[in-house]
Amino acid sequence: MKNRPLKIAACCVAGTLFTTLPAYNVMAAPVAGISEYASAIVESELDTSLPAAGVSSTLRSYMEKSVSSKVSGVQAKDSEKVKASASENKAKKQETKKESKTEIEKETKKTVKSQKESSKYDNMAVAQVSDYVNIRKKPDENSELLGKLYSNAVATVIREKDGWYKIKSGSVTGYVKGDYVTVGDADLVKSVGVQIATVNTTTLKVRSKASKKSEVMTLVPEGEEMTVASMKAYDDGWVKVEVGDGKGYVSTDYVDIAREYTYAESKAEEEARLAIERARLEAEQEAARREQEAAGSTSSDGTGSSTSQGSQETSSQNSSSGQSVVNYASQFLGNPYVYGGSSLTSGTDCSGFVMSVYAHFGVSLPHSSSALRGAGYGVSYDSMQPGDIVCYDGHVAIYAGGNTIIHASNPATGIKYTSPANYRSVVAVRRIF
Repeated sequence: MKNRPLKIAACCVAGTLFTTLPAYNVMAAPVAGISEYASAIVESELDTSLPAAGVSSTLRSYMEKSVSSKVSGVQAKDSEKVKASASENKAKKQETKKESKTEIEKETKKTVKSQKESSKYDNMAVAQVSDYVNIRKKPDENSELLGKLYSNAVATVIREKDGWYKIKSGSVTGYVKGDYVTVGDADLVKSVGVQIATVNTTTLKVRSKASKKSEVMTLVPEGEEMTVASMKAYDDGWVKVEVGDGKGYVSTDYVDIAREYTYAESKAEEEARLAIERARLEAEQEAARREQEAAGSTSSDGTGSSTSQGSQETSSQNSSSGQSVVNYASQFLGNPYVYGGSSLTSGTDCSGFVMSVYAHFGVSLPHSSSALRGAGYGVSYDSMQPGDIVCYDGHVAIYAGGNTIIHASNPATGIKYTSPANYRSVVAVRRIF
């Protein structure tokens, strides 16, 4: 009986093994020798060298392998995610770095452009006087007079000496006293200048908005100059200009933009201008005298018709007067506006209208609103007379008197009267007769 507990224990172990380990053919084993048989199975299936031999040791080993395998799988997946995340973060950093670099480059270009633009005004002087400042041959108030720098006229400073600036403006190079000019003030220089956009393509479309899909307001020929109304859309490739009866946008790809200024008038240029003005005044006085003579010297040829030599002479003179120009131009009111045209009956544009009207009086003028700013001689807006050419930004008209102009306005209205004459900014007034 003393081996009974051992046999019972062996039976328990064997039962456990039958339920947990692979099937074994033990049915033929004698009951009496079950303990020995079970011991053999245990010894063959279990590593009895482990500290805790038996079923628990086997299960622990199996679970450790299984968990280890799953942990390895999770770790592999996590590793892939980490790598993907790292790659994504790297790409984002590179993109951010690229964007940052682009922004820095843009800001750098703007800064460099601003610095260049600022520096080009460093040597520019603007006359700040009520009328004009004299330009002299030497830095001395008693030196020879070379010309005049009128208020808000611009000059380039060559050097400074004893409170005098040696300048170049227009065709004049000489000295002006430093008290009467402001040097290096970029804002002032910009304010006295006018930005001009000159067309550098055969035909330029002026649009209602800063977009190639917007409505075409009018067409402008190559070489035409238009005053810039705004540069706000410049970075987007557009610039706002003044044309005809309004303002529109043109692509910066097809215009050259520059700023125009008023420059000095030399002594010779002033004398020539004054001579023209004196001649005009004398002609007007002579015309008035002849008209008075004609009124008192009418005679009859006996056939009921009146003739007068003085009247004929006055008529001849009037044919060259400004009022005659207006009278002739008025015949074509209501006729169509045609871009590039010069026919007073079938269609003309603004400069073609002025050119063709004056051609009737034997005067040859250019077919360009900007070029007409140099025709004849200049007069002030306050002294305008009928027949004077009124120049605007990208447009031109004939002054009809009574604060009214006659002009080929636009395709919608054709040739018409417009009042007041300064319905838009007047750039110049030019007199031919």
